Amino acid sequence: MHRVVNIGVVAGCMLTFAHATQTAAQPAAAPDALPTDSLREETLEEVTVTASHLETPLSQTSKIVTVITRAQIEQAPVRSIQDLLVYAANVDVIQRGGHGVQSDISIRGGSADQTAVLLNGVNFSNPHTGHYSFDLPINLSDIERIEIVHGPSALIYGSSAFSGGINIITKQKVETPLYLAAEAGMHALRGGEVRGALEAGPTTSSLSVGHRASDGYIAGSDYAIWNAFWQTRVRFSGDNRLDIQAGYESKNYGANTFYTALYPNQYERTSAWAGSVKGAFGGALKVVPILYWNRHYDQFDLIKDTDKGRNFHRGDTYGANLIFQYTWCGGTTSLGGELRREEIISSKLGTPMATPNGHYTRSDARTIVSATAEHTWTWQRWAASAGVMMQRNTLLDGVRFYPSAGLAYRPTDDLKLNATWSRSTRMPTFTDLYYTTETHTANVGLKPERSESVDLGVTFTRPAVSLRLVGYLMWGRDVIDWVRDSGTAKWASWNFTEIDKQGVEVGATFRPGAIWPSMRGTVLNVDYARMNQTADSHGLESRYSLNYLRDKVTVGLQHPIFRGLTASWHFRAQKRMGSYRRYVDKKDMGLEPYPAFSTLDLKLNYAVRKFDFHLDLNNMFNVTYYDIGNVPQAGFWLMGGVAFKL
Repeated sequence: MHRVVNIGVVAGCMLTFAHATQTAAQPAAAPDALPTDSLREETLEEVTVTASHLETPLSQTSKIVTVITRAQIEQAPVRSIQDLLVYAANVDVIQRGGHGVQSDISIRGGSADQTAVLLNGVNFSNPHTGHYSFDLPINLSDIERIEIVHGPSALIYGSSAFSGGINIITKQKVETPLYLAAEAGMHALRGGEVRGALEAGPTTSSLSVGHRASDGYIAGSDYAIWNAFWQTRVRFSGDNRLDIQAGYESKNYGANTFYTALYPNQYERTSAWAGSVKGAFGGALKVVPILYWNRHYDQFDLIKDTDKGRNFHRGDTYGANLIFQYTWCGGTTSLGGELRREEIISSKLGTPMATPNGHYTRSDARTIVSATAEHTWTWQRWAASAGVMMQRNTLLDGVRFYPSAGLAYRPTDDLKLNATWSRSTRMPTFTDLYYTTETHTANVGLKPERSESVDLGVTFTRPAVSLRLVGYLMWGRDVIDWVRDSGTAKWASWNFTEIDKQGVEVGATFRPGAIWPSMRGTVLNVDYARMNQTADSHGLESRYSLNYLRDKVTVGLQHPIFRGLTASWHFRAQKRMGSYRRYVDKKDMGLEPYPAFSTLDLKLNYAVRKFDFHLDLNNMFNVTYYDIGNVPQAGFWLMGGVAFKL
């Protein structure tokens, strides 16, 4: 499903300082490349990649990143970004509803709150709760690629990257002035997208609008989602440019047993506004300023369309960043800073407001000030980088430091060795601090989480085959989780003393067309991730942290069938540790371990002239499985559609 790319450990408050088109994955043509309307294998080894503001040749970098390319997105039988990430072996996707309605995305055993989520380098991680971090106003047709950084990454993505981060990069070039798509399927599925792009002189703009909906595969799993996304790039002399992006998303969906099995008729209504302005100016001395804002609304009904358990929330996240990068004979030196403000007003979260505002009677806010310094140096076949992020949070006393370092060596052109070490942290969300209800008890005294990791990696790349192996150790301290003991019905937020992890990620990509021209366009990816976790649970039942993904295997096979007809197969098998409490007719049946399961998906695509017809068969063998708790995932789901590209 994905390619593994090595990028440098970088400074900057996060990928916020990057320019969208600078961050990895504009590959050179592959030896067995086919036209863009067919299957293609993208070779990334000679790419210039950027994490944050630093552009570095891949051969000179150290940290490992997974890149999902545009071609792979087009080949996948998915309706959302969350569906797409299911096929990455090193990513844990816990879906509560179909097609990205609500998903917890985590890396290396972390929770959704511990994963930073960025759009074109702007950190839109939701401080209310990680359940909403992927409430992003974009459509699949907007995406150029997705980059996934493994492990603690404060120096790259900021302090929210406790266990890693995901950066979604959108298209900037006008390759298709007009894109139209429509689809339909089982369970009254319907959807469509319209995207237009225009280049006028130094300005490139695009606007997309998308809608997808379904009556649901079980009672209380219906959804209706709208997305609108606009972006403009203004180019000045040289490489100077200004990027503007804005978007809106609306979601209404049944939340059957999402948060507690005792209430099967839960319902959620969310909406989000997002916008940013980002520039890149200069040559040897580059200046990158950015301003951003994100607003998220949420109305939750414990029982749909009733006042019981209903609560309202509105969160605002906004900030400013400034980075200076200087390239000289001794390498590249960067200095940066960020001022970030996180606010919430709510009927449930925060402290009582002096003057209530409609539904909102409580509020809270915090300010985060960060500064970063980093230097990158290369010599012959060696590359090294080191830096530190310094952070001050209004909820804490004093300044915290989060260093990172990396080293890479290429003994041959085909072989690369790399090692990284990094630290990170995460503040408790407003939900962790204040969410006290019929089923939960919050803890305003929570401490921030801390993490540290060491990675060792080896990659071997030839035209016909790529091999990769990564081993890591990760130490978590004061890890936040929701727990309860056997005699208590309510979940309580709590700091674990420590959770340690040991893991390995191994994968291979085969491109037989590089040897046998008759197999041109055939690509096979096989990936396996295994993690072991040790922690003292203190005899408590864990909601998130101890229910980690121990084993995950993904296999992706893309191949042509006849002329414009291609097939894309996606298999996954996984085993989750921990247990869930099973309920039958609201009767507690006790704790049960999560069973292992496997699924197989298929997408058939037929391209003729300006049209692409597709047929998707998800969960072909109708496997019954659970990502979390008592929320069953969809069985066999047949969908089809057509897209037109002008």
